[in-house]
Amino acid sequence: MFRANITKEQVVDYARKKIAEDPVYLDTETTGLDKTDEIIEIAIVNHLGEIVFSSFIRPSKPIPPAATRINHISNEMVKDSLTWPEIWPAIRPFLVGHPIGMYNAEFDLRMIQQTFNNYRIPLKDKLNAFDIMKIYSDFRGVWDPNRRAMRRFRLEEAGREMGITIPNSHRAADDTMLTRAVFHTIAGFPY
Repeated sequence: MFRANITKEQVVDYARKKIAEDPVYLDTETTGLDKTDEIIEIAIVNHLGEIVFSSFIRPSKPIPPAATRINHISNEMVKDSLTWPEIWPAIRPFLVGHPIGMYNAEFDLRMIQQTFNNYRIPLKDKLNAFDIMKIYSDFRGVWDPNRRAMRRFRLEEAGREMGITIPNSHRAADDTMLTRAVFHTIAGFPY
C-alpha cells in the first residue's frame, strides 16, 4: 500500500478490510514538535465512533505559548491533570492489541515514545498503528514530484474535500472524530 501505482479501488478495499478489524482511532495534542516535546491531550475513539477516552495530561515542563496558540491548551487547563505515567494505565487497554488509526501516525507514535522518554520509562508495548494520512494520500492520488511520492494533505483539507462537517479544532477529540470520519468516507461507509 502507499505507492504511486495503487488504484483508488485498492485503497477503498484496504480501508474496508481495516474497518472490519474494529480499529480504534487516536489523536494527541502536544507541547510542540521538537524532540523533547510531549503529549498534553489525548483522545481515543472506538470503531463505533464513540469517544472512549479523552483527557488532558500535565506535562513535565510548561506548555510554550506557541503551542497554546495552535491547540488552545494552556498550563492552567492541565495543572490538575494526571501526568503521563499516571494516565498510561488507563489508556493502555484501549490501544494494546488493537489496530490504531492515526492521521500522521509517525508523529503521534513519536510523541508517545518521547513522552515515555521524558519520564525515563520504557514503552514496553508494540502499538499496531496505521496511517490514515498516507491512506488518504493514496486515495486522492495527487503526485508530488518534489517528494517523489503522493502528496500529503492536512487533516482539515481531507475532511473538507470529503465533505465532512466535523470541525478540525486542533483538539484531540475533534481531530480523532474527524480522522475516523475521513477513513470511513474513504471506505464508502457512514461515519
